[in-house]
Amino acid sequence: MTAGDASDQDLSPDSYSVVIPTIGRRCLADCLEALAAAALPAPYEVFLVDDRPAADGPLETRGAGPLTDRLRLLATGGRGPAAARNAGLREVATPWVVFLDDDVRVTADWGSRLADDLAGAGPMTVGVQGRLTVPLPTDREPTDWERCTAGLQEAAWATADMAYRTQALMTAGGFDERFRRAFREDADLALRMMDAGWRLARGSRSTLHPVRPADRMVSVRAQRGNADDALMHHLHGADWWTRAAAPRGRLPRHLAVTAAALAAAALALGGRRRGAAVAAGLWALGTAEFAWARIAPGPRTAPEVATMIGTSVVIPPLAVRHWAVGRVRHRGATPWGGHA
Repeated sequence: MTAGDASDQDLSPDSYSVVIPTIGRRCLADCLEALAAAALPAPYEVFLVDDRPAADGPLETRGAGPLTDRLRLLATGGRGPAAARNAGLREVATPWVVFLDDDVRVTADWGSRLADDLAGAGPMTVGVQGRLTVPLPTDREPTDWERCTAGLQEAAWATADMAYRTQALMTAGGFDERFRRAFREDADLALRMMDAGWRLARGSRSTLHPVRPADRMVSVRAQRGNADDALMHHLHGADWWTRAAAPRGRLPRHLAVTAAALAAAALALGGRRRGAAVAAGLWALGTAEFAWARIAPGPRTAPEVATMIGTSVVIPPLAVRHWAVGRVRHRGATPWGGHA
């Protein structure tokens, strides 16, 4: 199916199924409960894809309520959200498929607004995105992690709530399963669909994306996404950031800070103390700027400040390392040829 093949025959407001990949987090119960209350008209089926590497028991699905008889359980064994979504996609028999993450909660009028979104999609529109809202604290400034999560409100084509034409998505091979994390796989798909001549739109429906609990090292682990950025570079070229409406990030600065640290060590080993001191000073200045950029917005509590200082030291070299590994690992990457 190509962009010119779409017809209005598949715009029935209840002609959709829902796919939710999950790793069994507690938030799944809230996601299902909200969907059951708001999905009117109801989806034809709800595919819950268990992507736990080793399931330690059944998923908690009691929140599905009136949708229980429409619930279909699948398992992918820890292959990542892209593969989990593809597993659900292969089972969809409706013209539209809506992808939700297991940590979102659709709002009360979501179903009726989804129906409007799908009915209003023109023949060249392959996907319609929901509008994400990230609730933030009202009694204090948000933390660095909370601000990062809030960035989803401006994200383009995020599969936290994204509807696609099923057949067009199947023809495109679904999601690229080389993206093993919940990162960039949605931007990659959007670029592939637009390159094929389709359009994407923002809908009127609204979905809440609460900030999930996280430990102090969450920002350090997030640097693994730099390898996915390297894959995006290989697949879509150097301008993919602009075309995908994605924030550029701090990788250029991280490269400079890491280079300064390496230069300081090399110069010190070579006995060039003055040069080593200059390079070390540049490293310290760059690290301090990075830390302050994360501390300044608040809330500036002692634990938050300590976390920002400590992680700001290790993030630049880790970001560079993951990016370099990704550039090497994906240097021969070709367009996704998988089948959903």
